Amino acid sequence: MIKTDILIIGAGPVGMFTVFEAGLLKLKCHLIDALPQPGGQCAEIYPKKPIYDIPAFPEVLAGDLIDNLAEQIKPFQPGYTLGERAENIEKLEDGSFIVTTNKGTAHLAKAIIIAGGLGSFEPRKPPITNIANFEDNGVEYIIKDPELYRDKRVVISGGGDSALDWSIFLADVASEVSLVHRRNEFRGALDSVEKVAELAKLGKINLITEAEVKEIHGQDKVESLTIKHKTEGDLLLETDHFIPLFGLAPKLGPIGNWGLEIEKNAIKVNNALDYQTNIPGIFAVGDVNTYPGKLKLILCGFHEATIAIQYAYQRINPDKKFVMKYTTVGGVEGFDGTKKEAKKAVVKSLA
Repeated sequence: MIKTDILIIGAGPVGMFTVFEAGLLKLKCHLIDALPQPGGQCAEIYPKKPIYDIPAFPEVLAGDLIDNLAEQIKPFQPGYTLGERAENIEKLEDGSFIVTTNKGTAHLAKAIIIAGGLGSFEPRKPPITNIANFEDNGVEYIIKDPELYRDKRVVISGGGDSALDWSIFLADVASEVSLVHRRNEFRGALDSVEKVAELAKLGKINLITEAEVKEIHGQDKVESLTIKHKTEGDLLLETDHFIPLFGLAPKLGPIGNWGLEIEKNAIKVNNALDYQTNIPGIFAVGDVNTYPGKLKLILCGFHEATIAIQYAYQRINPDKKFVMKYTTVGGVEGFDGTKKEAKKAVVKSLA
């Protein structure tokens, strides 16, 4: 049983920032996410996509935003349950909750903040009849451990940042990398497109455009693929792994069965007060919630998380009076004046 003050469901940018706001109030957080790493869509789908509406950053890449958030919350040492989906919830007599994942990991928390973006994500699968037969036997929709492909033949399908970035990365890992895309143009970052084109010229990536993977062949695992080319017809390509990277489809998932009030696949909250749901002790922030005038922006999610944490603190500590302090006055443990003074003391002793 993992015990924490606040259980955050969703480790995207809003969920990560929630850790920071909770940490300022000395509240311990643990995050659950179905993806294998923190960052949500920003890390998984478009890490190189520029974002323009984060205060003090005229432009920041989505992946860099996640890196900065990870650094910001590091002093508060949050816990993580990654690669697992929040499945079942039980409310105890004292008002706390037990949340169990699809893999049986149980979490006990005094409050829950759902920051699941558009919900849990499931990979978009290409319409290949027998693809399910090869899942985890040569077909992977998410790359969790690049070393799995060391000295293997790999075929990646897709035209976005994930397909481009992993093709570039695996070019130095796999024995052979083929990138299949149905168009000549790619949707990813220009520098990634140029890098793939350069690697293709050097013979490190087999670039196949205007083509789609139509069939998978093999006995117990993937052995070859049939690729339908626009002008050359059917091509047979031998491979050890097929990785279709077509993005992730958002679904509210099991959270939709928790008794929460749902409207158009989003969780209704009280935005006039605390961003709490119809179940006391469960809050929802970010793109997963809805209320009159809702804007689906990371910036708005940051604000909602800040407010929700204040009320979660009052729920967890009903006998304590909360007095808000500016970080410019109180500092942040791990980045505060005490740490700076300690560094000065070291310099002085060395002198």
